[in-house]
Amino acid sequence: MKKSHALRLVLLLFLGCSLTDCHSDRPENSIDTGKKVKMKDLFGINAFEWDFLQDPNNPNDGSRIYEPKMELMKSFSSVRHYMDWEKLEDSPGIYSFNPTTRGGWNYDAVYARAKQEGIVMLACLINVPDWLYKSYPANEREVDVVAVKYGTNREKPASYEAQAKAIYQFVARYGSNKNIDTNVIVLNKKPRWHGDVVNTVKVGLDLVKYVECNNEPDKWWKGQKAQQTGREYAANLSAFYDGNKGKMGKYVGAKTADPNIQVVIGGLAKPDINYIKEIVEWCKENRGYKPDGSVDLCFDIINYHLYSNDNTGWFSKFHSTKRGIAPELGNMPDIADTFVNYARNLGGNIEVWTTETGYDLNSKSIQRAIPIGAKSVLITQADWILRTSLMYARHGVNRVFFYLAYDIMAPGTDSETPFGTSGLLNEGKRRPAADYLLQTGKLMGEYTYEKTINDDPFVDVYTNNVKKMYVLLVPDEKDRRETYELDLGKAKMARIHQLKPGSDTMTPKDVPTKGGIIKMTVTETPVFVEGL
Repeated sequence: MKKSHALRLVLLLFLGCSLTDCHSDRPENSIDTGKKVKMKDLFGINAFEWDFLQDPNNPNDGSRIYEPKMELMKSFSSVRHYMDWEKLEDSPGIYSFNPTTRGGWNYDAVYARAKQEGIVMLACLINVPDWLYKSYPANEREVDVVAVKYGTNREKPASYEAQAKAIYQFVARYGSNKNIDTNVIVLNKKPRWHGDVVNTVKVGLDLVKYVECNNEPDKWWKGQKAQQTGREYAANLSAFYDGNKGKMGKYVGAKTADPNIQVVIGGLAKPDINYIKEIVEWCKENRGYKPDGSVDLCFDIINYHLYSNDNTGWFSKFHSTKRGIAPELGNMPDIADTFVNYARNLGGNIEVWTTETGYDLNSKSIQRAIPIGAKSVLITQADWILRTSLMYARHGVNRVFFYLAYDIMAPGTDSETPFGTSGLLNEGKRRPAADYLLQTGKLMGEYTYEKTINDDPFVDVYTNNVKKMYVLLVPDEKDRRETYELDLGKAKMARIHQLKPGSDTMTPKDVPTKGGIIKMTVTETPVFVEGL
């Protein structure tokens, strides 16, 4: 496994992906987003290819799905795949997918198996290959530099040609368009050893629906070598999206390969709507308007990162020794409203995603969950993870991806790395947080958020055709309990579903109502109720 890449992500998260203000006094309110959010769409995870596949250092294992791992990945409805550019393009203009020249991974197997299990894949093209970052001065050479040759104009789409050509090759293979000129597919067909399998030309496999242009392009902590302004990133996006409206050639850009592919903005480290506005303004100036009068945007989905904590020194030097907080108690709801409302004003069914959020288990982490009452840190992490999804459902965010599938720090490592033990899975089993997502997905994955009828405790209403489910929770972090009388209409019985760590399904209990009303004690762990 390539642990060095995972450790770089930890540093990136530590410096760039945290929530600043906390303890908002304003009650959370649902907003009319104009689009139904399915419960299951809020249960995504960030992962690497080795979370599906066996170790390529073990002969013949790197190309095969490891079923025990696959069984655990089925806990999630979607996966954001951290995909290193260098694996796709080991040397300029030569591409590999199965096996990848570097690492020997089989992306075909990962994506095909995910589709078979109904897992939606988001491929996030990250990092700059060494053959490109070596154009930078020696003291600036690293994978996080901007994806251009050193010294080129970063506000010109043509400067991002190499990356835009790479995503064309990727989408030509894994997108839905079968009418691809196979003469332009350039694969590494050189065996790595005698008898080795080699890449073969495949197009239109229809395995990937979403691609993301880099991760956190606003890397303010890295300095100019890695941080892009909104205008610079807009130029990058325009090349990545469709080869800057086709001006860069026939075989450049994701949409050029497959008009159906959806392009996701690289998750912003700082969830600042002004960065998105800067991208839109660049599009107005450089891409113009469509016949219907809307801006010719170079993205389909807005995306930002946000971790809920009480660190008040967010964009000053990181010296906080504080902790994570429950998702309802900070300004996560307000920020979600800002992004969702702006997306609605843009029109065109622009969705809003958050592709990184979560909580750590390390007692030294500034993003740690805490024990509450009789609940362990693991149970609090589970509560807060699920409640994050429920919070985002109220505010119209279309997809959520948690960080991370597995811990990136080895067991027993004594480190203050803030995101080193944020995994929802252990080797060989789920943690309670993954249990809760799996159980909720099984119970009501197809249900859509309808409305909130009470905000302390929260009582959310979800529907699936004529079916109705109520989700109740206390939005706090001090073991608070509240009594609530839930009106189930004409139902004579109520079925109460309770989350159960270590189980595949919730525990149901049927109780009689009194004239359709059931009196309940609501806690900080969500509970699910339907009338019978």
